[in-house]
Amino acid sequence: WVGDTDALIDEVEGFVTGVKGGTSSERVLATVLFTDLVGSTERAAELGDSRWKELLASHQTMVRAELAKHRGREIDTAGDGFFAIFDGPARAVRCARAAIDAVRSLGLEVRAGLHTGEVEVSRGDVRGIAVHIGARVASMARANEILVTSTVRDLVAGSGLGFEDDGEHDLKGVPERWRLYRVVGETAGSSSPPRP
Repeated sequence: WVGDTDALIDEVEGFVTGVKGGTSSERVLATVLFTDLVGSTERAAELGDSRWKELLASHQTMVRAELAKHRGREIDTAGDGFFAIFDGPARAVRCARAAIDAVRSLGLEVRAGLHTGEVEVSRGDVRGIAVHIGARVASMARANEILVTSTVRDLVAGSGLGFEDDGEHDLKGVPERWRLYRVVGETAGSSSPPRP
């Protein structure tokens, strides 16, 4: 450490803040996935705190297993939902489907939303308008439904994933209207063509 002031400062900063040195960030293309348990407050009230905590832990274990299997990176778990990023949109969609199917065995319903765009990655944090869009898309989904932006749908053409047009939507705080698509499963061919 003697004579290496920058390294020493980084170590002290890491000890004090819990984040190791460097303030650099980079913009990368990523698919963001947001999931949310549907009706979680009512379910927690019905089950009681202790049983709900156990059920939530099982849900988190199952979702984390699917994230690992599909090479997703967990960014945050806010209450009863997940925020993760992927370097491939088809894997992200398949992860969302697998997570919804897995937690259904617990009697839980999940909704999911995905968008692909540039995000800023800094010290493990991920931010940017693409993150906000993904969160807003998830909020539009119904129980056991996955909604994606047209960007995701276009990028996975030829993957065998099927989609239905869900129309144009206003996403709170996001400019313009956004065409969303509902994931309808895997098909033998490529994704559905856009509706006229």
